[in-house]
Amino acid sequence: MSAQNVLFDAPGPQARRRHAVLAGVGVLLMLVAAWVVLRKMADANQLQGAMWKPFVTDRAVWRDYLVPGLWGTLKAAAISIVLAGTFGLIFGIGRLSTIAPIRWLCGAVVEFFRSVPVLIMMIFAFGLYAQNSVFASDINPLAAVITALTLYNGAVIAELVRSGVYSLPKGQGEAGLAVGLTTGQVLRSIQLPQALTAMLPALIGQFVTVLKDSALGYQITYSELLSGGKILGSNFANTVPAYIVVAIVFILINYSLSRLAIYVEHRLSRRGRPTLKAQGIPGVPAVETANTGGH
Repeated sequence: MSAQNVLFDAPGPQARRRHAVLAGVGVLLMLVAAWVVLRKMADANQLQGAMWKPFVTDRAVWRDYLVPGLWGTLKAAAISIVLAGTFGLIFGIGRLSTIAPIRWLCGAVVEFFRSVPVLIMMIFAFGLYAQNSVFASDINPLAAVITALTLYNGAVIAELVRSGVYSLPKGQGEAGLAVGLTTGQVLRSIQLPQALTAMLPALIGQFVTVLKDSALGYQITYSELLSGGKILGSNFANTVPAYIVVAIVFILINYSLSRLAIYVEHRLSRRGRPTLKAQGIPGVPAVETANTGGH
């Protein structure tokens, strides 16, 4: 018996016809909405070939707007990934500590930063740095973006670390204790290396979130890809094509990272190692046990 039949009965002829009608209505509504959007864009002269010409003929479009914006996005994401990984590893281990105050403190920090929206943290950090002259004025936006991305994604990575350790068979920890290792030695030498390997696919997937959330820096005047596209659209009067090109760049980068996560997951599965997937609520990974048959 399939999982589908266990959960609910297969639809009958009337239900299938009803589903087909609803699907047809949905497709029709989507087509109407697309037609309205395209009509509005055409009325605003945003679909003319001349609007796309600067991307091919004018080097300044890439040199002065898109490439600097892309560099700003990648720079903020790269620094945030490194710091978030460090933050997540430290607080993830802290949540596994046998010392109750440390475990409670790390848990409170992780839950707090997972609950606060990234944009609010960016705005708060930007105002804090600007009012107290923590950094130079041209560095404040970058510092605020990195701070927010580090705290939020570091908290998520801390949960990945904790889930990765909990996903391991309990017998491994018990075997380590049986040969005379302390709880800390078992965690560092046996459990943590395996957990980090298991969480690689989910960790790479989190990098996609970091990259996308860096676009929120536009709200605090940080020069990244989205803000570069906005300025480009204003200067060349081709706002829609500019945003479409920016979206394509984001899609290509994020798709590459997603494919890398899938490749790593398949490699680990072929080696018979467990992997973690973020399912349902963001930042709360679920354990997926790899198929170990034949390996």
